Amino acid sequence: MGASGLRSVTAHEPTAGVEERPEPGSRTPRDKVTISADARAMASSELTPEQQQVVAELRSRDVEVRAHEAAHQAAGGDLAGGASFTFQTGPDGRQYAVGGEVPVELRSGRTPDETIANAQQVRRAALAPADPSAQDLAVAGAASQLESSARSLKAREASETYARSQAGKSGAASGPPSGASSPTRGEPSAVVA
Repeated sequence: MGASGLRSVTAHEPTAGVEERPEPGSRTPRDKVTISADARAMASSELTPEQQQVVAELRSRDVEVRAHEAAHQAAGGDLAGGASFTFQTGPDGRQYAVGGEVPVELRSGRTPDETIANAQQVRRAALAPADPSAQDLAVAGAASQLESSARSLKAREASETYARSQAGKSGAASGPPSGASSPTRGEPSAVVA
């Protein structure tokens, strides 16, 4: 054994329990990662104080943007899609998220109750971050309008059902004949971000 405590292993000898060392001058993938991290650290230390301040601000913005979009996704559930980000390259050469969006589907359901539940979930998703953007507030407003329309439709259907039941008790036929379809729900399906 040599002075380092490791013995040299040739290609023909078994290697069980022996740590292999690369040939001098060659690099393993782990060495490349270490070199890359070292190069990044050196590059970071070579930044001016102003550049270091920019990097700190970009890091902070990146964390904020990712948390904001994660909140939309978590609250949006199955109505939310995947987040997409806008990146900016910092003076250190790294990419930082500076903007983002999550598509949320604002859609009518098969029934007024389902539409109300969908609208409420979209509103929760839009308002989930601690600091909703103007776009988030607009989506929440659209969800509230959809919910209001669905509640009006539900009230109208309940009123028509009640009127039909009362007419049936008195023997007079009022409203659409039995088996007629309910009023069309004119709420379109839309995708908002």
